Amino acid sequence: MKSNQELVSLKGVSLEFENHHDRTNSLKEFVINFVSRRKYVKKRMSTIPALKNIDFFVQEKERVGIIGLNGSGKSSLLKVVSGILKPTGGLIEIDGSVSTLIEIGAGFDPEFTGRENIYLNGYMLGYTKRQLKLKEQEIIDFAELGNMIDMPVKYYSSGMSVRLAFTIATSISPDIMVIDEMLSAGDAAFIAKAEKRINALIDKARALIVVSHDLNFISRICNRCLVMNKGNIVFDGTTGDALSHYHALIKNLESHPN
Repeated sequence: MKSNQELVSLKGVSLEFENHHDRTNSLKEFVINFVSRRKYVKKRMSTIPALKNIDFFVQEKERVGIIGLNGSGKSSLLKVVSGILKPTGGLIEIDGSVSTLIEIGAGFDPEFTGRENIYLNGYMLGYTKRQLKLKEQEIIDFAELGNMIDMPVKYYSSGMSVRLAFTIATSISPDIMVIDEMLSAGDAAFIAKAEKRINALIDKARALIVVSHDLNFISRICNRCLVMNKGNIVFDGTTGDALSHYHALIKNLESHPN
């Protein structure tokens, strides 16, 4: 890293998804196409740009919000930072551990109990058995699961799942926390607890990157904010200025829908 304070650095990062036009992948489909004289597509595959030449950095103690319309590239950017998706081009440097909270219970086995999933999900996040053992009861208490902790996760509501997933991911202080709409399924009381927990982590010289459509949440928690549109970062600055830019962007799109 060029700066000792930078935890995340993206330089010229691009990401493209493959779009397959020819769905013929079996003998049965081939025969149906032949009999019905269905024409094959000339172009079997194209690419869809998700991120376009992104330059982005995060420093210690920053709480960075990312906002934008659906399909603007917000979640793709988080997944690239988290290492879930490999960029098509560009350079990524991460200095420190990353704790990712992107999909509710993505690492949960529905047949396992909540207690068993603490260890399963914790291992996937890079925690050791000893770390999880020390944190087990605190996780159960904070997630407010009580006796349900020994019930299979398949019987959990979305709110219960998100409480458990959030608590596991935030039980051991990471250098960089990445969150994508994870608190949307939680109730107001738990969201308030979660914000305090995030603040406690950030106060320990960590960094936060969060995507949310809840602009009030972004306003409360973030001291910097990006606005994304069509795979580009179109604004990067203070949260207040970013929200103003975002509202202006929406107003402009409503006035010129095409």
